[in-house]
This record gives sequence, C-alpha cells and structure tokens, in this order.
Amino acid sequence: MLRHDDFNDRMIEVLSTKKLNEAQKEPLLKANINCIDKDFIKIVPIDFESTASIDNVIFTSQNAVKSILNHQIEIKNCFCVGDKTEALLIENGFTVVEKAYQAKTLARHIIKKHSDKKFILFCGDKRREELPKVLAENNIALDEIQVYKTKLTPKQMSRSYNGVLFFSPSAVESFSQRNLFEDTIVFCIGKTTEAEAKKHTNNIITANKTTIENVIVQVIKHFE
Repeated sequence: MLRHDDFNDRMIEVLSTKKLNEAQKEPLLKANINCIDKDFIKIVPIDFESTASIDNVIFTSQNAVKSILNHQIEIKNCFCVGDKTEALLIENGFTVVEKAYQAKTLARHIIKKHSDKKFILFCGDKRREELPKVLAENNIALDEIQVYKTKLTPKQMSRSYNGVLFFSPSAVESFSQRNLFEDTIVFCIGKTTEAEAKKHTNNIITANKTTIENVIVQVIKHFE
C-alpha cells in the first residue's frame, strides 16, 4: 500500500467494482490515477406480470427501468431516485413527476404531495427496505413487482489498490466474499452503499450526489 507521501511520485491505482466508460475514466487518467474496472455484480432481467397501463410507478434504479422497457407498459406518472434514472425515463418517453437523490427523500415527497395515490414499485430482488417501510408507515398503497435479480460475481484480486469504488451495496457484498478491505480507502456512491461498507471498514468517502461521476470527483479530490 502506498503512503500518502508517495502519491506525487507514483501513479495511484484504484479498482472500480463496476465497468466504466471511457468518458468516466478520462478524468482519472488526467489526474494520473489508473483505474482497473471489473463488474462485481450482474443484473439479470426476469419474467414478470404487470397490467398494460399503470398510473404511478416508482423506480429506484436504472436497472429497473431497463428491465421493463421491452414490455410495452404505459405509465402515466414516474417517481424516481437519481439523475441517471430520470434521464433514462425521459429518454424513453416517460413523464417524471418527482425525483430525489435518496429513496427516503422520495418517500417523503410522495407522503407530502401524493398521499392519495396508489403506487407500483418496480424493483430487484435485493431492494432496500427504506422506501416501502416509510410508505407503509404512512398508509400509502404500494405493490411491488420484481423485474430483475442481482447476481453476485465475486473476484479475488491478486493485489491491493489505493482505493476501491463501490456503486451498490451488492457490489460491497460481492467484493467482501473474496477480498479484505485492510487499509484501502473505500469510495461509495450513496448512504446505503456506505452502510454496507461500514460492516468492513470505517475508511470511507461517500459521494455528495448519487452519480458515478461524483464518486470519480471524490477519488480525484482525495488523491490530488
């Protein structure tokens, strides 16, 4: 493991537990940070049943949106978490009524302004409890439909890195099955990912916004 004094003399190397595109890697390279990227989870769409038309749907990830796109479901109002999820919905012709950066915040918006509505949550098999729990506590009608599964694809890394980037709690779980955290700095995309990482280390930096790009900003800031 490199000491902080060595950072200016040798290239920093970080591991991303999700494949990044070239545009996402470019700022790291410009900052003299080499990024090795490997997918530690795999998203597998599954068969599901749904009505052809739904008034109000909640999406907490891009994965859920991608999993329903080929099913020709008419959705009147979408409620989502994150800029990228919103952008994907709009790109595919859906109307986004509410967006938040955390599931709990979205739940509060729904309670405050849409408590008379019924909702469908399209989700994965490892969906978090926060949003359904808060809505249930406030008597908001919610049905859940699983549209994908998250498969862990753990890999044993033969070396250590100056930092490891995580974009979901499942990726933390997958990484931890075959690797130790030791003194590595962990960069997390959001609070739920941070909570999973805290089971293994306190050496965590969490993004200000739940985007891949902001995680990368935090990496560059830390090692500059």
